[in-house]
Amino acid sequence: MKKDFYDILGVSKNADAAAIKKAYRKKAIEFHPDKNPGDKSAEEKFKEAAEAYEVLGDPDKKAKYDQFGHQAFDGSGGFGGGHHMNMDDIFSQFGDIFGGGFGGFGGGGSRGGVRRAKGSNLRIKVKLTLEEIANGVEKKVKVKRKVQAPGVTYKTCSTCNGQGQVMRVTNTILGRMQSATTCPACGGSGQILDKKPSNADAQGMIVEDETVSIKIPAGVVDGMQLKVSNKGNDAPGNSIPGDLIVAIEELEHEFLKREGENLHYDLYVSFPEAVLGVSKDIEAINGKVRIKLEEGIQSGKILRLKGKGIPSINGYGSGDLLVHVNVWTPKTLNKEQKQFFEKNLEDDNFSPNPEKSDKSFFEKVKDMFS
Repeated sequence: MKKDFYDILGVSKNADAAAIKKAYRKKAIEFHPDKNPGDKSAEEKFKEAAEAYEVLGDPDKKAKYDQFGHQAFDGSGGFGGGHHMNMDDIFSQFGDIFGGGFGGFGGGGSRGGVRRAKGSNLRIKVKLTLEEIANGVEKKVKVKRKVQAPGVTYKTCSTCNGQGQVMRVTNTILGRMQSATTCPACGGSGQILDKKPSNADAQGMIVEDETVSIKIPAGVVDGMQLKVSNKGNDAPGNSIPGDLIVAIEELEHEFLKREGENLHYDLYVSFPEAVLGVSKDIEAINGKVRIKLEEGIQSGKILRLKGKGIPSINGYGSGDLLVHVNVWTPKTLNKEQKQFFEKNLEDDNFSPNPEKSDKSFFEKVKDMFS
């Protein structure tokens, strides 16, 4: 079982962005591989801290993690946040965490001091039916990605000597300050274009269609974003591909309404059916379910079918299917039908006589949300 990100950084769930950043900086310095050479345990803790900060340091990701836990990102589908980051990803954070001039323990780039550039992310929207959300699904989508053209070659950038960064010295009131910034010539990749085919752009890239398989876990919600690593655009030279960001859109179901992990179904029954009792087939998420209505069932009665709702994305079981019984009152009657009801208008058996166990509408609503 994966460790809690808050425990890894040693902060509470109420910690603000500054406290989270400070905690990560402390952990990164403590467990940095160059400070702990050959210590696999320290390297693992270093990676865990970086992974935790990748999520908790981003307000949107933090909100999803607080709501859904680890499966908001991996869901057994290999999405971001659910796997160990590679060392290049981790060191790419250091420019933000330690400032552009952070240099200790290997220069804030990759392990050799060279900072690898990362391609831009791609974003797509995937529409899912309620059945697909309830069961989980694997979707194959076609994306247009920028990739390095066949035959393209790059050479070491002469401006930064392949480091991807250049050092600048500025005079301040406190004296001469040195800082590292992304190389303007190569954009941080450490390489510049040498030769390219005629069909490539100025950076040696072409656009290709690629079919990407996306495993979507059960229980996702509308608006949730999943990440497929390394399926975004390439960048020139010795770079890391960007990521594919997948936004979930939930399609409306014909009969069922979703409320979190619970589902709601409106069941309309005739007056005779309500009086005599009847068995009815209702629409559930994975097919029809037969339920029996007792004699004299009242309009507004809510029947709860345990476990017939949407699975929890955290793996904590499934929600329920709530069947709302609505007794349909006929709007028009023939002469014989009208005479029957007129005859029984004053009959005590037809007079409302709710028992204490018959809850009011507002009590039912209160129970639903408690």
